[in-house]
Amino acid sequence: MKSKGTAALLAFLLGGFGVHKFYLGQSGQGVMYVLFCWTFIPAVIALIETFVYLMMSEQEFNKRYNQQYLPAYAGAGAQMGQNVTINLGSEQLKGLTGPVAPARNVLEELQKLKELHVAGVLTDEEFTVQKQRMLM
Repeated sequence: MKSKGTAALLAFLLGGFGVHKFYLGQSGQGVMYVLFCWTFIPAVIALIETFVYLMMSEQEFNKRYNQQYLPAYAGAGAQMGQNVTINLGSEQLKGLTGPVAPARNVLEELQKLKELHVAGVLTDEEFTVQKQRMLM
């Protein structure tokens, strides 16, 4: 496991050559430091990175550079809630909502109810009450 103190020490002493980047597993950046070490720009950047490593919390350092050593659940406290979608088949839905009457039967019953209303067997009020009962 990589140490925050070791990374800061390497950045301070040998940071101009990118040794701390190789230590932290960032080989691509380490190669760039080596290629441009003659300009002293990597040395200045490494000096700044020394203080960044020292100011960084141990937890943040581990999350960035020791991810492969952390257990899978280590970052779970910082996660936001997740949306979960559950697709239920028609058989499971029947168990949740009770038996579902086929729509065709309701349609046929509404047509019969309309015929009774038109024939004058049912009043407007009775027709409305019966229709509401069927649709619920």
